[in-house]
This record gives sequence, C-alpha cells and structure tokens, in this order.
Amino acid sequence: MKSERRDGLGRQAQSRIFRDGTYGRRPLVPVDPDLLERKAKRAMSRRAYAYVAGSAGMERTADANRRAFGDYRIVPRVLRDVEDRDLSVELFGRRLDSPLLFSPVGVLELAHRDADLAVADAARELGMPMVISTQASTTLEDCASRLDGSPAWFQLYWSNNDDLVTSLVQRAETSGCDAIVITLDTHMIGWRPRDLDLGSLPFARGEGLAQYTSDPVFTRLVEERAARGDDAPKRRPTLAAIRSLLSMSRKHPGGFWNNLRSPLPRAAVETFLEVFSRSSLTWDELSFVRERTKLPIILKGIMDTEDAHRAVDCGVDGIQVSNHGGRQIDGSFAAIDALPEVAAAVDGRVPIIFDSGVRTGSDVFTALALGAKAVAIGRPYVYGMAVAGAEGATEAMRNILAELDLTMGLAGCATLADITSRSIRRC
Repeated sequence: MKSERRDGLGRQAQSRIFRDGTYGRRPLVPVDPDLLERKAKRAMSRRAYAYVAGSAGMERTADANRRAFGDYRIVPRVLRDVEDRDLSVELFGRRLDSPLLFSPVGVLELAHRDADLAVADAARELGMPMVISTQASTTLEDCASRLDGSPAWFQLYWSNNDDLVTSLVQRAETSGCDAIVITLDTHMIGWRPRDLDLGSLPFARGEGLAQYTSDPVFTRLVEERAARGDDAPKRRPTLAAIRSLLSMSRKHPGGFWNNLRSPLPRAAVETFLEVFSRSSLTWDELSFVRERTKLPIILKGIMDTEDAHRAVDCGVDGIQVSNHGGRQIDGSFAAIDALPEVAAAVDGRVPIIFDSGVRTGSDVFTALALGAKAVAIGRPYVYGMAVAGAEGATEAMRNILAELDLTMGLAGCATLADITSRSIRRC
C-alpha cells in the first residue's frame, strides 16, 4: 500500500473519516454497501444500472450469494498480539499488499466515462491486481500502461475463433500481465430480465468491444465481413436504430464521421456476436491455451468438487470459485457454500480465488477462513466508480480492506495465515 501502513489500515480509515466529520465532510462514497448501491443507482442511467446490478432470472442466485454469508459466524479470539497486522499474500510468485483483487467487469463505460482506466488508477493506488476484462471499454495495452507496473491479470472469454484466442493471450503476455483467468461460466449470456426488459445489450451498440476492435485478428474478420456486405440494414430505420448506429460509430476506432459512412462499425458488432464464445469447449481443449503462454492459468467459475479435481489434474495454476455474481443461472447455490468443499478437494495444491456476493471486509474474512487465498471484488468498486470515478473506486475498495483489517484484529488474527476454519462457525 503506497500511502498507508498495512498494520493500521482500519484505524487510519476510521480516524480520517471521523476527523473529516468534525469539519462537516462526509465520506467520498458511502461506507454502507446498500447506501453505496443506492447512490450509484442515482448516478447511473437506467440502462447502465440494469447491466451492472442485474442478475439471472428472479435473481435468486445473487440473493443467495449475499444471504449465505449470514450463515457463517466469526469466532473472536482474545489475548493475542494483533497490534501489527500483515495483510500481504503471495500469488504466482508476486507478493501483494492485500488479498483483494479488482474483478473483471465489462462495459465499464456505462458506469463512468473513464471506464477501465479509472479502475487501473485505483488498482495502482492501492497496489491491488486489476483483472482486465475481455469485454473492456479500454484496450488491455492501455490499461497495462496505466497500471505502470502494478499487477495486471487478463480475463479471457474463450472465443469460437482459435486465432482470436491466440491473439488475445499473446497480447496479454506482451502487455506484462501476470496471469490468464479463463472464465468458464459465460459461454452464453444468462437470462437477465433487467436487460431484456429494456432490450439492452451493450455489445450490440458497440460498447465494451475495445479488446476486439483493437485486435488484428478481429479486425481482419470484420473487414472480410464488411466486404461481403452481410450486414446491410434490411428494415426501415427507427430512432433507436439510429441511436445504436451513432453509438457504434463513436465506439469504433477511427473518425466518427467516417465511421458513420462505413460498414465497419456494424460489421464489428455482428462479428463479435458471432465469435464471442464457444459452448462446445471441453477439458481436452485447455491445453490449447497452455501451449500458447507461459503465464499462470486460472479457471474461473468452478463450483463443483469434481470440476475442481479435474482442473488440478489438467495442470492449471489456480481456480476461482464463482457463480459470476449470480448473473448466469437463476437458482444456483451460493458460491460461498461451494468454497469449503472445493477447498477440501483442492487440498492446497493450487491457490483458490473467490468471488460472488462479497460486499464487506467481514465477507472477505469469511471467504479466507473457508479456503480462499484471495478475494475478487466486483460490483462494490463499480458503484464507487459510478459515484466518484477513480477516487470512488479506490475508496470503495479501501473501505473493504479497512474493515478486513479491523475484523482480523478483533478476531485475534495478525496475519492471513491466522485466519483458518477455526475462525468461523456455520449456524
């Protein structure tokens, strides 16, 4: 951590907030998770909030993710020296100041105009890894440059075009990323009523496609499609269609006015929809990426012990227990409930990352106690960014880290190694 000592994060954060309060100043972003979300909702468009906050179906999985943390209770231990606390952790040969990561979140331009660059600024300030999304609004090269040596991982959505997969992996390695995170649970987009009721898919408007439109393989596919004339409008244009075309033209590389007259922006959207994912992917094909990079490979979306065993047997370097924050399947069980079983199956052979439903420092503590080595945060930092840009994202993550620090001290844990299964009980 660049600006604060690790051993006093919680107390320093509290002191700063209370000191500012004596002058009538409130926190930059709300500390309470529910209040933070409500304030972010007011700052975002209806379409943007639907995309970020929405989950699959009746959102029972997202609700289960949050509620399940309440089934675990922290066991405080006393008369232990916790004056100096060390929150650092080693992952894939790199020592990190804390166990928190910025989860990959797509189409961040919906939340704030600075999008992924704001997250890079926050991650650099806090010394936390940023997992750069395939569906980013900014190229991974620009994000890596903005991170300026701070840890960067790349999240890979596995396209049905092998050349594109190869190109994305090579770009991540060339850009200095520390790991490849292959997302397994989004080979098709879940049924998300909030987006569906608005008829809103950001990618269809050219949003969140920066990794693709900056890629030489994807560019070639787009040019070939445009040359065939496959995407000429076949229906009378509507006002909504015109708005979508304007959005595509603004987001596509090159000048806006040239793009308006060009078939390329529309061809890029159609090409993306065609090549985005591969539902035929099997375990046997994981070697394809392994043969193309020396970077550690993490499989994201593991919820079953058999899958965990299979992943380790396939030689991956880490797994991420996740149900995509409830965005993919309505009625799935909570990710935190999958964690202890998966951790037992892995038995320390590879590190486990966790995400889904985490909103507070005590949630992070629980995940660490159940077997995670690091915890990835998603919506909370996006809400912070929606409220106050890079500073808001920084503050939202710093608040979670501060609460984790205090929770550790109050529970009698001076280091992350002190957080074990004995640190919690299930009700």
